Amino acid sequence: MMRHIFLKGAEGTTKTLLLLHGTGGTENDLLPLAGMIDKDANVLSVRGNVSENGMPRFFKRLAEGVFDIEDLIFRTKELNDFLDEAAEQHNFDRENIIAVGYSNGANIAASLFFHYKDALKGAILHHPMVPRRGIELPDLSGKKVFMAAGKNDPICPAQETIDLQQLLEGAGASVTVHWENFGHQLTRSEAEAAASWYSNIK
Repeated sequence: MMRHIFLKGAEGTTKTLLLLHGTGGTENDLLPLAGMIDKDANVLSVRGNVSENGMPRFFKRLAEGVFDIEDLIFRTKELNDFLDEAAEQHNFDRENIIAVGYSNGANIAASLFFHYKDALKGAILHHPMVPRRGIELPDLSGKKVFMAAGKNDPICPAQETIDLQQLLEGAGASVTVHWENFGHQLTRSEAEAAASWYSNIK
């Protein structure tokens, strides 16, 4: 079991927001986003199991922007298995999970799409990168993805966003990209754009 917070949503809700923090974050970081996106949804906020100099992450990296692919594959399976367990433990619909990830959390969410066809129904990815290259993605028809990116992001170059969009769309997903003229920080305006996108996919 991964360290997490589960908040039961409003009576009758079928959606669960899966919150995935950035490097050095915790399961508390993105809770305010959940309220902005869907105040009625269940919330499952998870802490990454990897520690990089004391900073929680969802998978190891070899350097800035260079992922440890072996660990990425292992940790993606770990998270997918955890979602199966958590759905049973907390009694929510396993097939109606929307991930909300920032930076490292967005990367592990993207990796779920790359490796497991039914892991997520959709995702809001703030400043994601391409998790893996050179693999065939599963059929992602019907999956909806919102990506927010900074044109001046020093950690996540714009081309990463463009490449990820093309890979996801190539696998059948419907992708919306929101660009900001900022760096790697998660801005209020992109969070509001994500909430607006979400309200239209219900």
